[in-house]
Amino acid sequence: MAIFNKEENPSQEIETIIGPSVTLEGNVVGNGDVIIEGSIHGTLKTEGYVKIGKDAKVKAEIKGSKIFVAGEVHGNISATSMLELSSTARVIGNIQTQNLSIESGASFQGKSSMGPVEEQQEKNKIAKQKNSQMAKEVK
Repeated sequence: MAIFNKEENPSQEIETIIGPSVTLEGNVVGNGDVIIEGSIHGTLKTEGYVKIGKDAKVKAEIKGSKIFVAGEVHGNISATSMLELSSTARVIGNIQTQNLSIESGASFQGKSSMGPVEEQQEKNKIAKQKNSQMAKEVK
């Protein structure tokens, strides 16, 4: 669980913990660190760290600064700084990050793109606009 050590997160201010018996449905938006040990369905967006525990089950789009996954995620993940998949991680969805670490044993199905996240999001937006224009021209 390297991204949650004291050197990289000196404030150690965890703002939200979703416990193992909790199932949350909806959109979570914040600025602080989030730990998920239960289930979440929807979206999770924070400027802080995100830790998805070994027994967590997430069906959501996840956006954060540094993201650590040890559990199961069905949805796209976007980490502006670092994404780490532990050996117990199971991810089905696309990932976008500046830096990526995948431990042996992790499972990942989807596309990955690395580099500045904002730059990649802008490229994706332009590509969607071009595809939309081409579809209109075909009609």
